[in-house]
This record gives sequence, C-alpha cells and structure tokens, in this order.
Amino acid sequence: MMKEALIVAIVFGSFVLIPVVIGGTIVLSIKLLKGGASRKNQAEDSKIIQEIYRGLSLMEERVEALETILLDREKEVRKNEKA
Repeated sequence: MMKEALIVAIVFGSFVLIPVVIGGTIVLSIKLLKGGASRKNQAEDSKIIQEIYRGLSLMEERVEALETILLDREKEVRKNEKA
C-alpha cells in the first residue's frame, strides 16, 4: 500500500514540476523571439511569472493535502489490519 501512495505522490508532484518547466521554456522562447524587451514587456512578464508562481504554490498546497489524506488512509488501513 505504501508503494501506491508513493507513486501517487510522485505523479502529483510531477503535475507541479512539469508546468513550471514548460512555462519557463515558453517565457524564454518568447523573449528570444522578440529580442530585447521594453520596460512594459518586462513588467508584464514579471506579472505573469508572479501569477504562475501563486498558482503553483496553491497547487503545491493541494498536492500536500492529498498526500496527507492518502498517508492517513494508509495508516488507518494498517491499523485496522493489525486489529
């Protein structure tokens, strides 16, 4: 049962990591294609990155909550099996 919880934790963790990598790649690609960025573009990029960071922070909290739920259920199952 522990292996399943670990697999689920890895899968949900990858849901956090993959968007960060993809988002960073997209932002860098856009910057390279546009060339130099003006102050306005830099401000917009900063705002977008901050929004992505906030969203990922919330997603990380949700993943941690799900991991806690899974581990608590696993402990409960083990406790019931021993009883």
